[in-house]
Amino acid sequence: MKIKVTLKRSYAGKTESMRNILRALGLRKIGMTVEHTKNQAISGMLHKVSHLVHIEEDAATAV
Repeated sequence: MKIKVTLKRSYAGKTESMRNILRALGLRKIGMTVEHTKNQAISGMLHKVSHLVHIEEDAATAV
């Protein structure tokens, strides 16, 4: 299953670990959207920064 992640809030004032997670997800600028395969590692990262991103599950790729 694929998920789309969009950065909605700024990095500014966030902890170094949150900034590293956002960089690892491939999010650099506000409004940027990336697509990832849903797995435990990605889900854990998204849980840590859930207040900074918008998450959409892509129903078209669901099996």
